[in-house]
Amino acid sequence: MSVSSMLSRHHVAPELLGDALAGLHAHPPLVQCLTNVVAAQWTANILLAVGASPAMVDNPDEAGGFAAVAGGVLINLGTPQHDTAAAMAQAATGAAAAGTPWVLDPVGAGGLPWRTRVALDLLSRSAPAIIRGNASEILGLSGGEGGKGVDSEHTAEAALGAAAELAREHGSVVAVSGAVDHLTDGRRVVRVANGTELLTRVTGTGCALGALMAGFCAVVEDPLLAATAATATLTVAAEEAAGRSRGPGGFAVALLDELALITPAVLAERTRLS
Repeated sequence: MSVSSMLSRHHVAPELLGDALAGLHAHPPLVQCLTNVVAAQWTANILLAVGASPAMVDNPDEAGGFAAVAGGVLINLGTPQHDTAAAMAQAATGAAAAGTPWVLDPVGAGGLPWRTRVALDLLSRSAPAIIRGNASEILGLSGGEGGKGVDSEHTAEAALGAAAELAREHGSVVAVSGAVDHLTDGRRVVRVANGTELLTRVTGTGCALGALMAGFCAVVEDPLLAATAATATLTVAAEEAAGRSRGPGGFAVALLDELALITPAVLAERTRLS
């Protein structure tokens, strides 16, 4: 029996995605980002484009306290240092104590041992609302060998079984990025088939997606819906941006514009769910 047949396909009503985006616009969340140096400015700009407020508070003296007042928290392991790892631990603990939803992006998990241990330590402290990564990172976090560096060597479908098991173990939603994004809470699975190859040619789009998920978690109670709405928002906007871009540079600028312009109605109409 395949993993897909063991999971219940979750039929997300497209209008719920639109409602989630409308909620984010109506109640702009404060999103704390402990993220990598490559993607920090880009992540902040993505959040600003959709109307959220980014706060790049990533030091161990402030991270825990700030997590208690933020609407959502992103912890991204793209370029961890010992002091930022300590801040991440404080943020995860502070978020758990305050009931703030947080998102773990285990960049390089499985392929890079130290950051894998950091990710597992964070998971032992509290359960994130969402774990977001590429297929190799999700497999690596589940005990597999992962990929080489930060690139995926597996498909999202191939990682679905590990994602479902990880979701059940931690009570989290696991979002696996790929040509078709797979999202599961261990019982239900949603697939989002939007996107463009240009998303892989601009640094930090996956990192920014984790921040969007944290923002949607601040305004949507169901983490699976929050993760789906964030994925749909980024990928639908990316398709629009690709249609009027000549290459990665123009695409990056156009993506920010499209994220600022996308409406709940357009999101509901153009998201391809299965």
